[in-house]
Amino acid sequence: MHLTTSAPPSAARAAALAATASVLVGAAVPVTGLLDGYPVLSAQAVRYAVGAVLLLGWLLAMRRPVPVPSAKDLVGLGVMVAAGMLGFNAAILVGQRYATPGFIAAVLGASPLVLAVLAPLVRGRRPSPYALVGAGLVGLGVVVLSGGGSWHGPGLALALLVMACEVAFTLGGVGVVTRLGAVAASMWSCVFAAVTGAVLTTMWGGTSAWPVPTPTEATAILVLGSLVTAVAFGCWYTGVAVLGADRVGVLIGLMPVAGLAASVVLGRQPMTLVAAGGALVVAAGCALGLAQPPRAMRRTSSASPS
Repeated sequence: MHLTTSAPPSAARAAALAATASVLVGAAVPVTGLLDGYPVLSAQAVRYAVGAVLLLGWLLAMRRPVPVPSAKDLVGLGVMVAAGMLGFNAAILVGQRYATPGFIAAVLGASPLVLAVLAPLVRGRRPSPYALVGAGLVGLGVVVLSGGGSWHGPGLALALLVMACEVAFTLGGVGVVTRLGAVAASMWSCVFAAVTGAVLTTMWGGTSAWPVPTPTEATAILVLGSLVTAVAFGCWYTGVAVLGADRVGVLIGLMPVAGLAASVVLGRQPMTLVAAGGALVVAAGCALGLAQPPRAMRRTSSASPS
């Protein structure tokens, strides 16, 4: 994977890398379930520590410099860690007590639309019609394939919090990735997430917060730290750097599609025509959202402030 090279990857390669990241995250949902009996923050701290070590190793192996974050970078890294990493996982964990996974997935499916609107606005540009329509299709497809689900109590608020955390993870990293690079930004976010998670879990649980994991739990943590953190983060932020948060955001819709595929392969649920139709709508939305508008339209959009 060309995550750190002297020249940025092509748009097609960047889209493929970001899509790979979404598929890895979505397909890993069953793996995350293997950690139900392990302290949440402790597992996250170890997972992100594994990711940080692997990403640092990648930089050193490629003979790339390891830039030190500036004060400005610390703000973006703080958003990435607090909201997009630790906050996202905590919101999903608590949210599943008050809402079905299908409902949380359906609300999360709206995050591409939020990114399609907010990402260009913060840069003084008009949202791309291609990204808006593509994101709308992705959201519709996710609702169809997830079945919509249901909620009670604070379930809706928690599902919206999950969506907000996912949006913050992408938007918070835009400036950091631009200045540090995709892999270095991912590495530093993992460093801060690991340290923060370790401090918090030790404060709340003391030494009992660090039980020896079972072989299954240890395997799950290693898989999450390597594939779903080190690889997925580097791939995702490479896509963000090359394509922009508004265009790459549509690929978030591949997460529930990959989760559905993993559940079907593992025999946890059957594949239905409705779910397959929803996956096809998501794919169409991704293709449209990633499409480049005609050159004249791009010039007009870039020149016109919102």
